[in-house]
Amino acid sequence: MNTVSFADLKLAPEILKALTESGYATPTPIQAQAIPVALEGHDLMAGAQTGTGKTAAFALPMLQKLLPHASSSTSPARHPVRALILVPTRELAVQVEESVKAYARHTHLRSLVVYGGVDIKTQTPHLKTGVEILVATPGRLLDHIEQKTVLLNQVQMLVLDEADRMLDMGFMPALKRILALLPRQRQSLMFSATFSNEIKKLSEDFMNYPTLIEVARSNATSDNITQKVYLVASEDKHQLLTQLLRGDDAKQVIVFTKTKLTASRLAKQLQRDGVSADAIHGDKSQLERMQALDAFKNGRVAVLIATDVAARGLDIDSLPMVINYEIPHAAEDYVHRIGRTGRAGASGTAISLVAPEEERYLVDIEKLIKTEIRKERADLPQHNARAARAPRGEKPEHGHAYHTPAPKKPSHDPWFDKPYVPSISAPAVPVKKTEEAPSKRKSPIPALFVKRQG
Repeated sequence: MNTVSFADLKLAPEILKALTESGYATPTPIQAQAIPVALEGHDLMAGAQTGTGKTAAFALPMLQKLLPHASSSTSPARHPVRALILVPTRELAVQVEESVKAYARHTHLRSLVVYGGVDIKTQTPHLKTGVEILVATPGRLLDHIEQKTVLLNQVQMLVLDEADRMLDMGFMPALKRILALLPRQRQSLMFSATFSNEIKKLSEDFMNYPTLIEVARSNATSDNITQKVYLVASEDKHQLLTQLLRGDDAKQVIVFTKTKLTASRLAKQLQRDGVSADAIHGDKSQLERMQALDAFKNGRVAVLIATDVAARGLDIDSLPMVINYEIPHAAEDYVHRIGRTGRAGASGTAISLVAPEEERYLVDIEKLIKTEIRKERADLPQHNARAARAPRGEKPEHGHAYHTPAPKKPSHDPWFDKPYVPSISAPAVPVKKTEEAPSKRKSPIPALFVKRQG
């Protein structure tokens, strides 16, 4: 079988040089199929498993087509926005722009990323200098459009990365506003790991007879990922998670939760248990999220607790394991979560902790990926979390996630130095009557309001 090289794809020498410096040897299947179609100018819908190189599949032909417009001039007028890449999350936006910048390092093409969560005024000066390639989240791009800091009337290429997520997350109204500002004569590319029938139908609104490329079965998971399910009660999940994190394979782990609150609480619990952990979710500032991600990538943090905002766009070399502390309600999100491991041909492990009330979501996941996941019963010690956790209504002791409450001491009667046992027949404590003691009244009217007679 003949192996296709990047040179066979007729890419420019300066782009090939950047690819060699980045360690790229041969194109992945999605790159080998998508790049020629994009270079020919066709609209494209490309589906491939997460971690197979989709960013290069659209960035390389984009740079190749924009090379004639590259200019060393410092004039902003010589650097209008000619390519727009829209992504759903901040993390993915940063990652895509970093890749584009790396591929274009030997050209005069400029790129910039804009996203929410940071002061818009810090992005405006960079936009005013002019950029050919703009990577953006929809909300922040609309902010710049309203402030008239960016023009899109010369855009020649539009890319929707993680297209299904863009449409699923409610970005459709924002996308329609943005698309209305783009020239009708343009090339549109959609890349994603999953394509539902609804997404394909929505794509008809802004694409012209797109070529569909799927290098793997739709919604399939990588064969390099070992998937496993632990059937466990909700109250035992924390203990099982701690047990899994003590394993030899758990040197670097992403743990997924459904909510931001659970992510924060779980990170704090693991820290109290002596685990190096941090959380990343939408309530944290962009600076906090980037710091947590950098600490995780550099090995200063071993466990990263994340919501689905991090399931798209996290590209971590050789991530060995992901754990679903709570499985997602949307089956497609499972594909993206576990796609953080087993990337670029490496092997990985994906473990899901499934409580009885979550099993219906597991059924949907198996139906989507057309695979039955191996299930195991949680093997927990006898002194399990159910016996060790605090009873309802009681708070755990300070510094511990769970504790065994001490037996309650018997209450003591303040009048006698012996245990007090309440009883219906127990004699009342005698009270000596004094003249100041009020007499019993049959009337419920307070004495203050009784009119004196005589």
